[in-house]
Amino acid sequence: MASDFSFDIVSQIDLQAIDDAVNISMKEIVNRYDLKGTNSIIEFNRTEKTVTLSAGSDFHLKQIKAILISKMAKRGVSNKSLSIKNTETNLSGGVRETNNLVCGIEKELAKSIVKDIKTLNLKVQSSIQEEQIRVSSKAKDDLQSVISFIKSKDYPIPLQFVNYR
Repeated sequence: MASDFSFDIVSQIDLQAIDDAVNISMKEIVNRYDLKGTNSIIEFNRTEKTVTLSAGSDFHLKQIKAILISKMAKRGVSNKSLSIKNTETNLSGGVRETNNLVCGIEKELAKSIVKDIKTLNLKVQSSIQEEQIRVSSKAKDDLQSVISFIKSKDYPIPLQFVNYR
């Protein structure tokens, strides 16, 4: 039996689920009566990990974003995985919004999470490893406490717990 138990805190998204959500959202946009003729488009760039929403007005942009978020939720992808990169408006009133997909935990947020874990005063060691955080301890109960604590906090990105051993 191992002397130390550990798990990793990561922020991963399933790109295939995003692709499916975009495709099904586009089918709904094409078929919806209130969105016909509005030039509403959702594009997914897998290599750059961006989702671009284009619409004829701000109102239509909000509608297609709501459709996309609902389709993502049905596939188990959190709406926190989209972060707005920029929003552009052209002269005719058309709006384009580019969203980055959040993959990995940034250093500043990782430091904040490690600091939060240390406030628990449990006998756990946490270390930042590239875009993930490894938490280890001799007691499984302490690790379970850390997991429940992290789930109770509201971080700006979706977090998953993997490699629990």
